[in-house]
Amino acid sequence: MKKILIYCDTKPEDLSLVGAVELMVDEEVSLTAIGYKEHCPSGNSVYDEILLIDDQKIMAYDTMNLCDLITEVHQKNNYDIILFPSTQLGRILAPRVAIALHVGLVADVTDLHLNHGIIEMIRPAYSGKLLAHIEALGTGPLMMSVRPGVFQPKAVQLKSTNIRELHGYQPKPSQIILLQTRLKPSTEDIRDSKILISGGGGVLEHFDHLEELATLLNAQVSASRRVVDSGLVSRRIQVGQSGKTVSPKLYIALGISGSVQHIEGLKNVETIIAVNTNKNAPICSLATLVVEGDAVDFIDKLSTKIKKIV
Repeated sequence: MKKILIYCDTKPEDLSLVGAVELMVDEEVSLTAIGYKEHCPSGNSVYDEILLIDDQKIMAYDTMNLCDLITEVHQKNNYDIILFPSTQLGRILAPRVAIALHVGLVADVTDLHLNHGIIEMIRPAYSGKLLAHIEALGTGPLMMSVRPGVFQPKAVQLKSTNIRELHGYQPKPSQIILLQTRLKPSTEDIRDSKILISGGGGVLEHFDHLEELATLLNAQVSASRRVVDSGLVSRRIQVGQSGKTVSPKLYIALGISGSVQHIEGLKNVETIIAVNTNKNAPICSLATLVVEGDAVDFIDKLSTKIKKIV
């Protein structure tokens, strides 16, 4: 039986790291989650055990003590695989734990394969221009950080989860002093959206038109890397290898050619509508429906049609 430790730093219902385990292990596993209460399920779940970190002893920004705690938990239980989400905290914490355990780390994994018992991890390299294929060899726990939302478990089986709080750990005096707390304005994450209106180079000069259509469809706006690199929009709404991986029910690709890097950011999308002047653009080969024509004209006509209906 393989023993797996997963650090939870996303919403409790996000099971993407559990989905990653399914692709790596073809035998029975024991799943342990570790994290703060707000990020862990509160009852029966897919995990065999949940270890809750005391937020009165270790604050989430205290990565040194978090690293020591996870290292101590591993040394007591000897896990085969340790997974972190590629969140802001996960990307800081994972390399610290890897150094403490003297093992390697594969960061920002977007795909996984199991070939004759050897785990192959795939991640973007050179700013998303290449995909690196890395094989897991050697001893020690296999460690990686995985993009949230990329993988989904095929079958979710709830277990009687043993939930316990980690009280016995005595953290070192923190070297971090909290001077001030400022709340960041809340913004919706494109990974949570059911409908995405996504624009590329074909709508670069008229990107503002997407907002009206998104409002009418109760959707969110996203963009390709070309639009982001132009400085027109923030990288937080970029879809692709160097952006975010999304799984909406409907993805409307407007003026997007569909490079390999962009397509890698689309996982388990139910319906793709591609609007492009080039019907042979790569994105069109994936689309459920292809509209050959000007994307801006399509936006305006569809918006007018919806307004008449509603």
